[in-house]
Amino acid sequence: MAALTGLRAVAALLVVGTHAAFATGFLGHGYLGQIGARLEIGVPIFFALSGYLLFRPWVSAAESGTSSPRLARYARHRARRVLPGYLVTVLATFAIYTVFTVGDSPGQSWAGLLRYLTLTQIYTDNFVLTYLHPGLSQMWSLAVEVSFYAALPLLAHLLLTVLCRGRWQPEVLLAGLFGLAMISPLWLIVVHSTDLLPSAAGMWLPAHLSWFAGGMALAVLQRLGVRCRAIVALPLAVGLYLLASTEIAGHITGPDTWWQPLAKAVLYGVIATLALAPLVLGNPGAYARVLGSRPLVWLGEISYEIFLLHVVILAVLMGAVLRWPLFTGSTVGLYLATLAVTVPLALLLRRLTHRPPGPQICTKGA
Repeated sequence: MAALTGLRAVAALLVVGTHAAFATGFLGHGYLGQIGARLEIGVPIFFALSGYLLFRPWVSAAESGTSSPRLARYARHRARRVLPGYLVTVLATFAIYTVFTVGDSPGQSWAGLLRYLTLTQIYTDNFVLTYLHPGLSQMWSLAVEVSFYAALPLLAHLLLTVLCRGRWQPEVLLAGLFGLAMISPLWLIVVHSTDLLPSAAGMWLPAHLSWFAGGMALAVLQRLGVRCRAIVALPLAVGLYLLASTEIAGHITGPDTWWQPLAKAVLYGVIATLALAPLVLGNPGAYARVLGSRPLVWLGEISYEIFLLHVVILAVLMGAVLRWPLFTGSTVGLYLATLAVTVPLALLLRRLTHRPPGPQICTKGA
């Protein structure tokens, strides 16, 4: 569906926006700064898209009583879509940072390179002090995405074969998905109120399962013929976004209480699901037509490459070209300059690394 590709473009543009806002210090501008910080909602939107698109074949097979997707084909398509562009970006970024540095870069080491190449950089006691790389800081979400890819066949088996006993029981399946989503708040409570898990555990898959589960639930609701109109879902999503931009979802600087990350995770999951729902549960309307427009679909086709490249390009532009100290400069100017350089390079990267294998599912763009 073209509109889903357009939604990936919007999510990618939001992610670029939050990084530009952070780099130029815009996040310190009170409530407007909070709104800029919450542009990171692009990541939950990507996760919800992944949950919907990747779980849908299992749902379809369960409903029709046919065989589940073949794991070898599923793994091959995921690896072919994600790894080539990612590996090129990681190697190029480490090469760039041998001659260009801005501030501390603990991830710029041989150990860091190995971690990033294997998407294991977030599995450490303190990510910020050990493997954070300023040119690859966004890749934590790709590490989570890939862990979801690996876990999905097992999750589908547990939900559809074990819980539903191999029969099409959508109500039971939805209950199971609700239970899956509840793992995230429980995990975050443990992370933020005890010492049982390292601080980096707040970045791991269990902390974000609810965002994927929202998209997975939409795949089930679609089969049940449930409808969701954009005129209802979008205003609600915007209202929740403005609510998430308050301190109820945490502070930009300073410590949070144990419940604020929990509130943020819940709000983000609902917002992302509401952004996606009208496209998969409704009739084509203005929302779908806008997202399905040619410019957004074109950007959506290279949204993954935009995601891969934009942070290192933003850092080089700000530090070596514009020569703005960190937390200074124009947010809009940096945002536009980053896109102006990133988009053509993203197109080039896609042409060099993307080989369509035929019909496939492509979800990641952030």
